[in-house]
Amino acid sequence: MALKQASFNFDFEETPPSTPPKAVEEVPQPAMPIVEEPVEVDVSVSVPAAKSKGRGRLKISEMEAGAKLIEIPDDEILFQKSYYSMGAVTEMFKVNPSLIRYWENEFSILKPKKNGKGDRHFRPEDVKNLRLIYHLLRERKYTIEGAKTYLKQSARASEQFKMIESLKKLRQFLAELKTNL
Repeated sequence: MALKQASFNFDFEETPPSTPPKAVEEVPQPAMPIVEEPVEVDVSVSVPAAKSKGRGRLKISEMEAGAKLIEIPDDEILFQKSYYSMGAVTEMFKVNPSLIRYWENEFSILKPKKNGKGDRHFRPEDVKNLRLIYHLLRERKYTIEGAKTYLKQSARASEQFKMIESLKKLRQFLAELKTNL
């Protein structure tokens, strides 16, 4: 293979060396009168709202706000279906599927059924157990290890959780009653 050489032709205009460069003439600017009127200047600083990064730990305020947003139906409605898909469960808890899979690996009480493709199907009992784990980790701020030991040592953990949930509903009812008075 032969390489072609490119030739460039640059034509520069040369000025004769006998002519000196022209000096730039400065045009005098008219003097600006000084005005001594008060000028309002906006010095407020707008700080953008803190965006939640896609990775890392959540702030405690973000955890508390997220705990209030979960939408798990009541037991009567929850037990009408035999199985819930991973998408339905993640919508209930407003978390990523990877977090649910991680909790499944960490906690032995979560045992969703898997079909031939590997899709997870959660029974209503699994959803209730997920709610208990969510409560321990996100609302009560337990670590993974702390939640594991709590579930192992406390045989009545689910009973205590049911009591807490019923007290929360009672508190919400009383708060609504108070606002209506």
